[in-house]
Amino acid sequence: MAGELVLVIDDSPTITKVVQLVLTKAGYQVQTAVDGEQGLVAVRAQRPALILLDFVMPRMNGYQFCRELTADAKLRDIPVILMSAKGDQVGERFVKVMGIVDYITKPFSPEAITAVVQHTIGKYAGPGHEEENPSLVTGEDLAATDDADRSHARAAALGQIRNQVAESVSSRVAALVALAAESAGTDNSKVATDTAAIADAVKAALDDAAVMRMLSSVDLSLFGEGMQGLRGDLRVVPLAEILQLLDVQEQSGVLTVERAGARVDIYFRRGRVDQAIADGVPDEFLLGRFVTDAELMTRGDFEGFLESRGIKGDKAQKLIGQSLVKLGHLAEADLKSCLTRQSSELIYEILRWRHGRFRFSANMELPPPVIDAALGLDVEAVLMEGYRRVDEWHLIERAIDNFDVVFLRNEDSVAQMGRGRLTREELAVLEIVNGKNTVKDIVRKSRMGSFEVSKMLYRLLSIKLVRRRVLPVAV
Repeated sequence: MAGELVLVIDDSPTITKVVQLVLTKAGYQVQTAVDGEQGLVAVRAQRPALILLDFVMPRMNGYQFCRELTADAKLRDIPVILMSAKGDQVGERFVKVMGIVDYITKPFSPEAITAVVQHTIGKYAGPGHEEENPSLVTGEDLAATDDADRSHARAAALGQIRNQVAESVSSRVAALVALAAESAGTDNSKVATDTAAIADAVKAALDDAAVMRMLSSVDLSLFGEGMQGLRGDLRVVPLAEILQLLDVQEQSGVLTVERAGARVDIYFRRGRVDQAIADGVPDEFLLGRFVTDAELMTRGDFEGFLESRGIKGDKAQKLIGQSLVKLGHLAEADLKSCLTRQSSELIYEILRWRHGRFRFSANMELPPPVIDAALGLDVEAVLMEGYRRVDEWHLIERAIDNFDVVFLRNEDSVAQMGRGRLTREELAVLEIVNGKNTVKDIVRKSRMGSFEVSKMLYRLLSIKLVRRRVLPVAV
């Protein structure tokens, strides 16, 4: 029965996060430790029903941990599952000795780790205990948030209300003005019935103060759960935990995450992500990048398409997917593949955000483009890849701490090693490294994602084909 405590001992943050995510979703309590020494402290403080143990770890490896565990009469009967990488010299000979009852090879799927844990606990562990329902963070924020984030979020929300009201009112007003002019026998051509002009007038009348007055006079609780929802600060509740909660509860609605002018709306349907759409994000997250990356259109053809339709900016690009299909530039399957990658990349990016605000509105009606996309992305799979990328980012950021850094080519090293060992993408990045371009420039000129470019630069640094340019100190 789920609810038992599982101790995960592994020095890889990615593995511990993934296993914790998967087993928590399956109903288990999960505790983690980064090495054998910390694992022994944890197991003596609270006895687990099962231990998932890495084989290769610093300070105290899996073999040493098992030896210590079996030396303690109170702990030696705790079942242990060994987690080993393909290259580790571990096999059947190490199973069923020193408390190890089974082993699983990395990388493993969520289904595999869940199955082996369920089987082992059912076979070896005693009766479990029921876990109390964890308290959920709802209502107002638990801590003060960054003023800039709050200001941007409020301005965006007020602007959205203002635009929606203006859009709804302007066409009605224009029709009424035209009707009144016709009844009065006035020449319609002399009556200002321009819908856009009326919309602008409505927006001008609805400044932030006016919208705030209207909102303050309404009790939003009268409109049900969808108007309240889950909200808070990413510094208090990490995004991964929010996504996991919506997945486990099979929620439907819109999760909005905002930070300093950037906004990502993640549309959920029964716990799965139908699409992620963003405003105020770099061009690398717009649909065009994923269309050209997949070589479905050339960059020139795509930009020509945008120009022919007068499309500019990320907001307008939300609408181009179906247009590309209708005009024969993309097949439906190709569009869905590009939207899947775009939505996934957006979620990977905001998993890195260390601050920002979030809110979830349940049971909100999905917009037509999202209904058409219906991606149905599995949150668990997206989080597993997202955690891996976050770990890589932490490693990369030690060498590339900001995007204004400039790199130089080590021409002697390039000539000595040759270019045959580099991928096409690495060669493209290497060509743009010239002692003048910043990382930001390289991302823009290569038309690749910042994660891919940073990873390639990190590799080029590690094999000494490029070096960081040191700026002269002003005297």
